[in-house]
Amino acid sequence: MSDHDTEDFVEDIPLKALPLDAWHRAKGARMVPFAGYEMPIQYEGIVAEHSWTRENAGLFDVSHMGQLHLTGEGVEAALEAVLPIDLSTLKHGNPRYSLLLDENGGVLDDLMVTRWNDGFYLVVNGATKWDDIAHLREHLPDEVNISHMDEHALLALQGPKAFAALERHVIGDTPLGALTFMKGATFTFTGSIAGDVWISRSGYTGEDGFEISVPADVVAEIADLICAEPEVKPIGLGARDSLRLEAGLPLYGHDMTPETSPIEAGLIFGINKRRRTEGGFPGADRIIRELVEGTARKWVGLKLEGRLPAREGAEVFAGADKIGTVTSGGFSPTLGAPIAMAYVASAHAAPGTPLEVEVRGKRLAATVSPTPFVPHRYFRGS
Repeated sequence: MSDHDTEDFVEDIPLKALPLDAWHRAKGARMVPFAGYEMPIQYEGIVAEHSWTRENAGLFDVSHMGQLHLTGEGVEAALEAVLPIDLSTLKHGNPRYSLLLDENGGVLDDLMVTRWNDGFYLVVNGATKWDDIAHLREHLPDEVNISHMDEHALLALQGPKAFAALERHVIGDTPLGALTFMKGATFTFTGSIAGDVWISRSGYTGEDGFEISVPADVVAEIADLICAEPEVKPIGLGARDSLRLEAGLPLYGHDMTPETSPIEAGLIFGINKRRRTEGGFPGADRIIRELVEGTARKWVGLKLEGRLPAREGAEVFAGADKIGTVTSGGFSPTLGAPIAMAYVASAHAAPGTPLEVEVRGKRLAATVSPTPFVPHRYFRGS
């Protein structure tokens, strides 16, 4: 994505303000509609913010995401009935990726599930959160309480210097340095700005980093505290998208939809091993069948020659035959070249396969590439 490519984020829906709306504007953010909110797409420029996050640490406001707390009698069994997750292997405080599926195995949303002392904490996508809540209320028994944590904001501090910047300001029974990728715990900001806050070592940029759930009424104080560190700058939605593209991470509504199965999308890791055999979740019959028989198409990475990026909807060809469609694409600041992700016919999905992508009436040479395009740098321990 270049600094000019903001039209992908414009949606004709009523807009809400983030808890940090005034904070973003005071920092000079350019605000655009996204997922029902006015959100900062950039401050000083997408490429500059992208590079800063790769080299230092960027603070992202992801408060548009839905934070849900599920409690009540039988919550574990009930949640397993609607998600393809094995909760028996999920330890306290450890987030895990999972999927909300319809009866046909189509992806309604992707989400993170964490076991808390009294239930489960879910983070769902902002554009789908109201549909997700409605779906869960319909399919979970009355004994399960779904609390929408709409008085909480969510920040993501991402980049190789994120740990150094955050460690100066939080204390807890668990040292921040004890958190490895996909682990979380409760902390307190020094000075007791917010009381207990939830922090997990996770994010959607491919870099090391943290997601921080805090009360919305103090999020501006916490954002100021973190951004006062020399390693940290506020980063907008544009760089978040280019970072996740380089990291080969799918975006719901683009790279997966209800018309997409997890198997063709390469999301088998979101369905735990026991569930792949036993089933017992929505769409299990189709998914188990596709695990055995394969799928007609697969989601792949593409590297394009030249500098012209391919956008969502661009058609992919093998010779004269259209064999796929781009779902996400843009210019990679790190690689200095255009990259994309697409669904293509399985016969053309092997890494190294030469293809062409049609952009502005021209056929551009492309090659199927393994993802991530830029190696992940998650902290998994020393």
